Amino acid sequence: MNRRRLVAALGTAVVMVGASACSGGGSGGAGSAADSNQGKKLVVWLMAGDDLPSWMASVKAQFEQQYPGATVDFQTKQWTDIQATVTTALSLVDPPDIFDIGNTQTAYYASTGGLMDLDKYKAQLGGADWTPSMNKSTLVGGKQFAAPWYAGSRAVMYNKTLWARAGVTPPTTMSEWLTDLAKLKQTTGVKSALYLPGQNWYAFDGFLQDAGADILTEQNSRWVGDLGSPQALQAAQLFKTLNGFGAAPVDQDESHPLESGVFAKGDVASMIAMGYEESAAIKDNPKLAGQIGWFPIPGATPDKPAKTFFGGSNLAVATNSVNPDLALGFLKIALNDTNEGLFAKLSGFLPNKAKLYPAIKGNAYAAAASEEAATAGFTPLVPNWGNVENTPNPITTLFLTPILQGKDPQAAAKAADAKLASRLSQG
Repeated sequence: MNRRRLVAALGTAVVMVGASACSGGGSGGAGSAADSNQGKKLVVWLMAGDDLPSWMASVKAQFEQQYPGATVDFQTKQWTDIQATVTTALSLVDPPDIFDIGNTQTAYYASTGGLMDLDKYKAQLGGADWTPSMNKSTLVGGKQFAAPWYAGSRAVMYNKTLWARAGVTPPTTMSEWLTDLAKLKQTTGVKSALYLPGQNWYAFDGFLQDAGADILTEQNSRWVGDLGSPQALQAAQLFKTLNGFGAAPVDQDESHPLESGVFAKGDVASMIAMGYEESAAIKDNPKLAGQIGWFPIPGATPDKPAKTFFGGSNLAVATNSVNPDLALGFLKIALNDTNEGLFAKLSGFLPNKAKLYPAIKGNAYAAAASEEAATAGFTPLVPNWGNVENTPNPITTLFLTPILQGKDPQAAAKAADAKLASRLSQG
């Protein structure tokens, strides 16, 4: 891996991290003399939606107090073509210092040599009590190449009025949920008991994990598609059953049309969603305020919800950062309990430590997602995973949609697995 950072800079980083701000967010302590940091600027790339003004203001104030003379320059980036954008930036001699990266993309960026190995700094960054399931996406070859920032899983968002009309309450098992959906489907005013678009593969990935399957498997030291496994076909059948409880298209995803807009019409009893979709639905239909509830996607038994896809972001330091000491100090401040809790409260996403869950108290979505966190998982954390998601995505176009259209599941799996193998071989 490419490691062009100077040895002297690394030595400085070790000293500076030790002198960084306290994990509770306090401003005391000697960071670095003002004259040594005078004029230095730390460039931080944040993804659109993660650039919360109050959080940025808190981090910036603490950082600039801890490192007088240095400044933070937050820059917002869009998700479109972000992998190519970040890859190019990481290859620069003078790249941005801090990157907000998708948790499924971390392995790829680490494989390019663009991310600093944070292994020796984990404890100083507060990593002793990071949620293991969340931290898994930051590890490549057992080494820490990023710090977990936040994550969220999909849960069931439901219309309380329609559920009450059907005489059902949030279920605790999959069998109960299926029974409830059958009742809801027959309820007056309900067009979709469950609105589940056929190409919502993030939702499908959760059912896949819950069945003990995965999208890929490793054979002879290379990754290949595994949608033809009995467990994957079982998950696909469940997905088809759930899709059948509503009027969602089988050949579109949750953004075409926006499912929050469909829910806002008032005739959708439930959908598998992210927390921000509640506010989007209420914006479209203010009458839904106070009428939306959440519950974890039910599992086979009452004691444990189903596994779900754990989407979120990690924070990483560029290998070629010209300010590695300040970058590590920034990470420690950004991830301290004060700022981590603040981001969770503002965003509704889960913080990287279970002890900070009180920050999301009162958020029904976050409460449901927190129940799922311990067993939530990711898509396969392989360097060239990005090739899989390129349009057209074979998981949806060659596998899910054909199955929902009534075509042979094994034939669909064979076609999708072949395309997956082809894309993964592209490096």
